[in-house]
Amino acid sequence: MRILATSVLTAIAFAFSHSASAEAPQRGREIGIPFDGTTGPLNAITDVQGVTVGFATIVEDLPDNRAARTGVTAVLPLGKASSEHPVFAGWFALNGNGEMTGTTWIEESGFLEGPVMITNTHSVGTVHQATIAWRVAQGGADETGYWWSLPVIAETWDGHLNDINGFHVKPEHVLAALESATGGPVAEGNVGGGTGMICHEFKCGTGTSSRIAKTSAGAYTVGVLVQANYGSRDTLRIAGVPVGQHLVEDRAYASLPQPAEESGSIIVVAATDAPLLPHQLKRIAKRASLGIARMGGMAGNGSGDIFVAFSTAKAEAGESEAVTTARMLANDAISPLFDATALATEEAIVNAMIAARDMEGDLGHVVKAIDHDELRRVLRQYNRLGD
Repeated sequence: MRILATSVLTAIAFAFSHSASAEAPQRGREIGIPFDGTTGPLNAITDVQGVTVGFATIVEDLPDNRAARTGVTAVLPLGKASSEHPVFAGWFALNGNGEMTGTTWIEESGFLEGPVMITNTHSVGTVHQATIAWRVAQGGADETGYWWSLPVIAETWDGHLNDINGFHVKPEHVLAALESATGGPVAEGNVGGGTGMICHEFKCGTGTSSRIAKTSAGAYTVGVLVQANYGSRDTLRIAGVPVGQHLVEDRAYASLPQPAEESGSIIVVAATDAPLLPHQLKRIAKRASLGIARMGGMAGNGSGDIFVAFSTAKAEAGESEAVTTARMLANDAISPLFDATALATEEAIVNAMIAARDMEGDLGHVVKAIDHDELRRVLRQYNRLGD
C-alpha cells in the first residue's frame, strides 16, 4: 500500500492508494461468510468503470487524553473528469438525522456535479469549502464566468473515538483524498471518513462491494461504498444469523448509558454503469435500505441514513446542447439492479466490520472490532459458514 503523508499543525494524515498489500485487512468472504449474488472482479465500487476512490486518514494522539481519529473519503464518478462532466443521479433519506449537502440540486436537476465526499459531522463545512476550491483549481470557469459549485458532502458522527470539536480535518486532507483517488482495490475499515466510526457497537468504518446484475437488456455492474456508523448490537444479523444476540462481550458503549433506541448513521454511495435516468437512480438509492435491513438496521429516530446513486453510462449528459437524447433501461428490466444494490450494501457493511481493527481513541475510549473466530463460531452453529 502506498502511503502519502501530509502534515497539518500537529495532525498526521495519510492518503491511501488502493494497491494490494500482504497486510491488507480481511473481507467477509475471506473468513467464510456466505453472500448471495455474483460480484465484480474487485468486489468494490471501482468495478464500475471510471469510478475512483481516495482517502485521507487522520490518527493523532493529542494532549489532555484527546485524540484525532477521523478523515475524509472521496468518490469520483468519472475520476479526474468528474469536475467537468456531471452524471445522472438520485438520492434518498431513509431517516434524515444527518447531512448530505447538494441533494436539493440533485433532486431538481437530476445531476451529480463533481465528487461525493464523506467525513465527520462537524467537518462538513471545511470539506465543502475545500471541495469547491479543488473544483476551481481544475480548470476554467463555466460559460457564465463563475466556478459555480454545490458539492455533495455527507457525514456520520465519530465523536466517541474522535475529538470531533477539535476540527482536525483541514483543507489539505480534502485535497489529499481527492488527489489520491484511483481505481482498483479499495481500502476498508479504519480509513478515511470511516476512521472513527462504529456500527452495531463494533468498530466499523468504510466498506465496499459490487454485484453483476443480469437484466433482459444485458449485464450491468452495481458498486456500493458505505460509511457505516449505525445500529445496536442486539439486532445485528450477518448471513441471516442473529449474531448480535450471541456476541455480547466488549460492547462498544459499555462505559456509557445504553441508548433507548437505535441511533447513528450510514452513508451509502451506489454507482452503476446501467443507463438509468434520475428518477430510476432514486429508486436504486432507496434499495440500499434493504441491505441495511438485512443487517438488522432499523433507522431509528436518531439515525441519519442517507443514500446517493449515480450512473456513469452517459458522461455527456450535462452538455449544453439545447436538445439531447438519453437512453434508459426499461422499468420492466430494472429489478435485478434493485437486488444488486441491496446485496452489495449488505456485504459492504460486513466488509467494513471485518476489515476494522480495535481502536483506542478520544478520552481513552476503546471500541473492539468484531472477533472473526467468534463470528465464525456463531455462523457455524447455524450452519451458515461458507468454508
